[in-house]
Amino acid sequence: MPLILDGSRSPSPSAIKTTPTTLRRQQHHESDVVVVGAGILGTSLAITFARQGRSVILLEKSLKEPDRIVGELLQPGGVQALEKLGLRDCLEGIDAIRVKGYEVIYYGTGVEIPYPANAGGDEHQGSRGGGAVDDEKVNPRDPAATSRPEGRSFHHGRFIRQLRSAAMREENISLIEATVSDTIRNGWTGQVLGVEAEYPKTGTKDVFFGQLTVLADGYASRFRKEFITHAPVSKSKFYGLELIDTDLPRSMHGHVVLGEGAPVLLYQIGTHETRALIDVPEGTPTASHANGGVKEHLRSIVLPSLPKCVQSSFEKALDDGKLRSMPNSWLPPSTQQVPGMVLLGDAMNMRHPLTGGGMTVAFNDVLMLRDLLSPANVPDIGDTQRVRKQMRNFHWRRKNLTSVINILAQALYSLFAANDPHLRALQLGCFRYFQRGGSCVDGPVGLLAGIIRQPFVLFYHFFAVALLAMWLMVQKSPLWRLPWTVLETLGVFWKACVVIFPFIFSELRT
Repeated sequence: MPLILDGSRSPSPSAIKTTPTTLRRQQHHESDVVVVGAGILGTSLAITFARQGRSVILLEKSLKEPDRIVGELLQPGGVQALEKLGLRDCLEGIDAIRVKGYEVIYYGTGVEIPYPANAGGDEHQGSRGGGAVDDEKVNPRDPAATSRPEGRSFHHGRFIRQLRSAAMREENISLIEATVSDTIRNGWTGQVLGVEAEYPKTGTKDVFFGQLTVLADGYASRFRKEFITHAPVSKSKFYGLELIDTDLPRSMHGHVVLGEGAPVLLYQIGTHETRALIDVPEGTPTASHANGGVKEHLRSIVLPSLPKCVQSSFEKALDDGKLRSMPNSWLPPSTQQVPGMVLLGDAMNMRHPLTGGGMTVAFNDVLMLRDLLSPANVPDIGDTQRVRKQMRNFHWRRKNLTSVINILAQALYSLFAANDPHLRALQLGCFRYFQRGGSCVDGPVGLLAGIIRQPFVLFYHFFAVALLAMWLMVQKSPLWRLPWTVLETLGVFWKACVVIFPFIFSELRT
């Protein structure tokens, strides 16, 4: 028998609501919407549709609590979207940690870049500082409670468990454990009518029909090649360790460590646990098999560059051998024109996880779709022409936020993983820019947090960094070498253009 977790079920027989739509989902596997993938976007979108009165079948290949090394930091813009979706309570009871901003450590020197005060008004604010967030009430009259927005960091699996529990409480959702293998199409029109899936415990196949099929099966999507023309590009991997009872240089902050190699991220995900993510680009000589592999690279190259307070716990985690990896992928967004189907989430759009923007993008996408595909705007979710029109609007309306997060993630990674003199000059310029404080911090971190949603602000700060990098080169140049230095600064400016403009152009295409 398939595992079907239905929101209409309850331990008390008298409380069970057997509605016609429930019976249609359970007995005939028919619904208004079929959602493939009960991850961040799929689950929250299923809940959103259900609360609008749509009947939803939510399919997930495994309902075990996932164990991943990314998707663990939710920026303030994501916390805000989660609250607007009525899912803020999913952050409770999972030992989530408040995040107040970042500490960037450049060759041993640190600078704090806190989330900006009153960025975007009260609607963008998180809750106030402290430790774990469970069950604490925030007094809205307390100025400290709304002075700065905050993010949250946590174990990814625990958060997913909370979202799925919220889905199971919705009477319009049937959550089914099944591996989707193919879409079902109308042979004449090409319209997607539903999906074919297999129950993992029995190996038997079944079909599920919906007026709209949402494919949100994540970064390793099996459907991406079928519906979009370009593939993800991955040039590095994150290797993850879980550090126990480590002391970070600045509590309740994410840490970015910059040195000779690619960047290292450190952030707390529980009262006792801290995540370390080490970026290892393809072809790194010190991580080659001949030189001892990735573990030897982490031990000999990365470990000495870390803050002293982290090194012992990092080495212990490395000795324990629990090292996992995940590709860092870039996939620009695209529209789809297949009737009856939309591809969303990481299946459709990815960026380097350096800036932790993936979940913020996902929840804000759901928030936008809640309006665009609402019964008021699309009374019949099976009206493929109207759905496709609204999805085209979605593609462009999401740009104010997602283009900022996508471009920022890729451009910042290029600087932080600097592998040539021009990029290293830009990296230094970026750090010195942060050291100036004020708007030089508030602007960039507001963009990163998902609370400043103006692409021009990103463009302004990126080239301000480039100009500062050029000025720093001129300042330290001997007078006799000044003409050559000026020529070198033009190379730095050209490198800045080469870094950012391809990502800008990728956001402009359909």
